[in-house]
Order: sequence, then C-alpha cells, then structure tokens
Amino acid sequence: MRVVILAGGRGTRLAEETHLVPKPMVQIAGKTMLWHIMNSFALQGFHEFTIATGYLSGVIDAWVESLSEPWEVKTLYTGEDTQTGGRLKQSLLDTPGEDILATYGDGLANVNLQTLIDFHRQSAFLATLTAVRPPARFGVVEVEKGRVTHFGEKIQADSGWINGGYFVLNRDVANFIESDTEPFESGALPRLAELGLLGGYQHPGFWKPMDTLREKIEYQELASQNPWPWIFQPTTDIDGNS
Repeated sequence: MRVVILAGGRGTRLAEETHLVPKPMVQIAGKTMLWHIMNSFALQGFHEFTIATGYLSGVIDAWVESLSEPWEVKTLYTGEDTQTGGRLKQSLLDTPGEDILATYGDGLANVNLQTLIDFHRQSAFLATLTAVRPPARFGVVEVEKGRVTHFGEKIQADSGWINGGYFVLNRDVANFIESDTEPFESGALPRLAELGLLGGYQHPGFWKPMDTLREKIEYQELASQNPWPWIFQPTTDIDGNS
C-alpha cells in the first residue's frame, strides 16, 4: 500500500525554520521530519511513498534524489497554494489501486498501521482517520464559589479525541473533494461523516505535532530516548500499552 505524505504547506507557525525549508524538512536528531515519518512507516513494512509537495518543492525534490534508503519515493507537485483536500485528491488520482495510507508531514505517532488498515477494511467506510488525544498544554483549574479548589497539570487522557491524521483512504474519496482550494478537514471529512462513510480508529498511544518552535525543541528532547517514542513496537498492543 502506498503512503501519501502531505508536505506542501508553508508552516507559518514555525517561521523560525520554514523561511528556508518546508516544515517537513526541519531536522530532528540530524534527520528531517520527512525521513522520520517514512522510516516509521518502513519499519512496519510500507516502503512506497508519494510526497505531495507545494511550498519550496525543489528543496524536497533535491532531498529525495539524495536518499540512500531502499524505499520507492516519488514527489508530486500539487501547487503552492493548494489545500490539504486538493493535495489528497491529486495524490489519489495519481495512485493506482483502491486504498492508500496518508498522513501529514509535520507529526508522528506510534500507530499500529496494520491494525488501522484491518479496522478500515472490516467496515464499509471509504475513509478512516486516526483519532488521538491532544498533548496536554495547560494546567487545570477547578473553582468553587470563587475559590480555587484544585490546580494541577492537565493529563492527556482528560482531553477529547481529535484528528491525528494517519488515514486509510479509498480511491473514491477523491469524489468528495470539490476543489484544490478546499481543506480536507472541513470539506470531504464532514461530508463522509454525514453519510456514515468515515471511520475513527482510536489511538491512545504516542502522537505529537510539530507546529511550533517549542514543539520542535520537545521533539529534540524526545529523540534522546531509545527507541524513539514514535516508533511502533511489536510488543505494544492495539491500545498503545507495552
């Protein structure tokens, strides 16, 4: 199954890095985020990649040409101002076969990909997204009659589920994307959900975006761990527990 990575955005919230390179080319532990994403898929047996490019696409093209890993990697220029829906539609139409895996180029998770695919195939869904818990960012304040009765760190399990990417998409999903200027998240996904054609695979394990300089620094700190927390371990069950 081919993996599509959306790598065409401008990454304006990480402008300290992305004025020179696309956000997926920002380095963590001496490797680009794109490399970390593809490596995490390859370790689970997925070696065919399409990188949907846009902003500073030539930087990614040159990097792909220099890769020495035994992966099949192609770039697909999808337009500098194209939104996520348009990038996915172009990638779906460019990819033979029924289903693809797809993810964003600015985050990582230790999703059990085969379990995700099995979940998708056992249903009548055209698309399945991976639902994750957002990282804890704020302290919890409990107030009764104007008095703070509890102040503490918010834990990830307290939060609701959000779209963490890591999609399985049937080729027919392209029919639900109306234009290149339409975000996938506010266009096709709600349409599919309304028709009962969107599945949600719940992943309570590791997931982290890299939208800001702070998150990049946090990734650098996490990279000191062995193994990296975004690498799925065969001893990890489907609930993300070791």
